[in-house]
Amino acid sequence: MRDAVCSALLSLFGRHPFVFLTGDLGFQALEPLRAVMGEKFINAGISEQNMISVAAGLAQQGMMAWTYSIGSFGYARPFEQIRNDVCLQSLPVKLVGNGGGYAYGAMGPSHHALEDYGILLTLPGMRVYVPIFGKDVQSIVERMAVSTTPGYLRLGRCECPPGYTVPPYAPWRRLLAGRGTPTLVVGPVAGSLLAACLAMELDVRPEIWGVTELPVRNSEMPAEFLAIVRQHRCLCVVEEHVAHGGVGQMVAHELLTMGVPMDALLHAHAHGYPSATCGSQSFHRRESALDAPSILRLLGLGS
Repeated sequence: MRDAVCSALLSLFGRHPFVFLTGDLGFQALEPLRAVMGEKFINAGISEQNMISVAAGLAQQGMMAWTYSIGSFGYARPFEQIRNDVCLQSLPVKLVGNGGGYAYGAMGPSHHALEDYGILLTLPGMRVYVPIFGKDVQSIVERMAVSTTPGYLRLGRCECPPGYTVPPYAPWRRLLAGRGTPTLVVGPVAGSLLAACLAMELDVRPEIWGVTELPVRNSEMPAEFLAIVRQHRCLCVVEEHVAHGGVGQMVAHELLTMGVPMDALLHAHAHGYPSATCGSQSFHRRESALDAPSILRLLGLGS
């Protein structure tokens, strides 16, 4: 999705000039943006705290500021600056974090972003965007650009299955119709589940929805989604993020607040490092039961 972000920002720059700061990252992806932006493209070096504070200063002077780094470097290391300089000042700085979840695989826990949106959403005014497909990025960048609040864009690798038609972008949308358990998915992990369900009979396969903008608010939940949850009295939530502060907890809170009757909430989420071993993103998903076969077993559809 890095290429998609670069293309979206190139399109945006001609209409809404901004300053872009990178923490010495984005090589072999952001060069076209650097060539067009000139001095407004700033390599802030390996100094994420300073990068965020500079972006906040630019925003305070009325400039649109975007920052870019590996996910974990962009929110964990400069958290104090995001809290004090950006969110407590209500400044519309846009944070871009590449490699959400286990995307950086064998590079290990220091490069994984497993608790990013749970942490950032504790801050006032923060809005989080988690594209499911590469095609979502253009729409999200446009929405972030006109937002007056701080924003965090969590990028991953697009995993759209072959032959699947991506529905038009919306913060909440149905990804696959089905008469089985309603399932709400966050981010690119939806791709493998869609691939496993496409060939299933309509009566068997889960009804798959995606949510792309956080926090979860009951006022933003589509009536059709709520009707399906009420009908089944059950919901499965899938996210490449730890349970604490994740979408599973947000959705549970909102449904309880609304009085939606539920018999069960199933939650597939990141479990950290059960074997204390690092490997590929696929390896970590299997360990956390986030791979498609494990999710289907959770839904009672696999052996």
